[in-house]
Amino acid sequence: MPQLDSNEYKKKLCHLYNEISKELFGFGTTLLKVSIEQNIITFHAKHRRSPRSTALEGEAPTLKHEVDFYMSSIYKKRIRERLEQELGLSMDAVLRDYDPPTQWAITNIILKQTE
Repeated sequence: MPQLDSNEYKKKLCHLYNEISKELFGFGTTLLKVSIEQNIITFHAKHRRSPRSTALEGEAPTLKHEVDFYMSSIYKKRIRERLEQELGLSMDAVLRDYDPPTQWAITNIILKQTE
């Protein structure tokens, strides 16, 4: 397994995170920081507000909330798949919280402990 807290490894993680953002939303993040502590990788990301999201917020706020929830679930699934496939990581959990008013998302990846 590579040195998880190296700058090069963190760049790879950020690149994957941003690629998924571009695939799902059409653009990357405005701010992205990754930190690694023991067996937890944490992404702090500030996302861009989508024009569609703004339109839904004004016309159908409940639908926007539902869409945000499902997009966050899809993000978790995709990041898990990509981290497993491309970096060979084995995870216990992918946890993500997204705050629509501020566009901040925190994603925690809990890696499986090797014995």
